[in-house]
Amino acid sequence: MSILTLVGNPRPGSRTLAVAGAAAQAVGGRLGAAEGSYETVDLSELGPHLLSPGKSPGVEAALELVREASVLVVASPTYKGTYTGLLKSFIDRFPPDALAGKVALPLLVMGDAKHSLAVEVHLRPLLVEVGATVPTPGLVVLESQLSGLEEVLAAWADRVAPQVAAVLKEGVLG
Repeated sequence: MSILTLVGNPRPGSRTLAVAGAAAQAVGGRLGAAEGSYETVDLSELGPHLLSPGKSPGVEAALELVREASVLVVASPTYKGTYTGLLKSFIDRFPPDALAGKVALPLLVMGDAKHSLAVEVHLRPLLVEVGATVPTPGLVVLESQLSGLEEVLAAWADRVAPQVAAVLKEGVLG
């Protein structure tokens, strides 16, 4: 099993990157993932290449990492009530059903709880549109929760890991 963290924050070294990495570790630990089974695609490094007309080796490598993963933690900060255009530009590179056989866990980091539904109303449908299985509700992490992030992620991972494990065990993910 491999777990990939896909981060759609345009800022390098972002809080979203840190939260997503910690979320992947939390759920992966409960799934029994081996130490070397984690990868990260930080789209802040690929931004300029996502809209260029030709193929970019970095973008192609990132797409392949996503295709190879079993579990995807897909994270974005909340911009204008939804995920970033950077994440959308990357996901748009996949044809319909390209992520069939992948479990995706949507995660949004946001400043205000009034945008909490964005993870279910916007990010989940995007992942389902490209074929991913999204067996759990998405995770919302408020900026005010960052100081107690370990506790938030532990409770979340305890709740979602059994559901992810069940999907993986069913063989739905080949």
